[in-house]
Amino acid sequence: MEKAAQLYEGKAKKVFATADPNYVIVSYKDDATALDGLKKGSIAGKGAINNRMTNFLMQLLEKQGVPTHFVRELNDRETVVKKVSIVPLEVIVRNISAGHFAQRYGVKEGIVFAEPTVEFSYKNDDLHDPLLNDSHALALGLATKEEIAQIKAMALKVNETLKAYFASIGVKLVDFKLEFGRLSDGSLVLADEISPDTCRFWDAKTNEKLDKDRFRRDMGGVEDAYQEMMRRVLG
Repeated sequence: MEKAAQLYEGKAKKVFATADPNYVIVSYKDDATALDGLKKGSIAGKGAINNRMTNFLMQLLEKQGVPTHFVRELNDRETVVKKVSIVPLEVIVRNISAGHFAQRYGVKEGIVFAEPTVEFSYKNDDLHDPLLNDSHALALGLATKEEIAQIKAMALKVNETLKAYFASIGVKLVDFKLEFGRLSDGSLVLADEISPDTCRFWDAKTNEKLDKDRFRRDMGGVEDAYQEMMRRVLG
């Protein structure tokens, strides 16, 4: 499948049309941003790692009954996916306190929750992705009541599957962001990516951070952390 016109360029990916209106090609970049786009940089090899890891995990989820936009990997950085219209909700699932949750509620990082939390942000860069609840999402017409229920159920299924998988390779799945899209028939599928850009990964023994927090917090060893996650996931 060949790339045609570029449809979109975001912080981490470019999207290209194909000859088939139902499919697009996603191309992953090495660019990195943090702190609401204020911090910009580059992480060598990130695009290839995020592409390959996302594709592996999407296929893992498909086997567990979670529908995704994945079609096939073209090369290290490019993948064919089903064309979706993205639901403008960022869905954040948390198993352990960290990041914004710890800051917002004044708790220390590392508290293991009795059960996972699910929260929504309005996917809107101009408004800095504000938190919202189900009622706000309905009021703004971002999703229907049925879609919100389905998104929550799918997000928890993703969490259950990935948490068990990462535990098997010595990694704690602390929290992660998901995005969902509507296919042309209106059905919902998991879209976007699952990678060290969108998840917090801690080593199960040492709690060493193996994700984008190393870039956000100027901790160093960013490329090494991404490579280590790639090694554990893909061998």
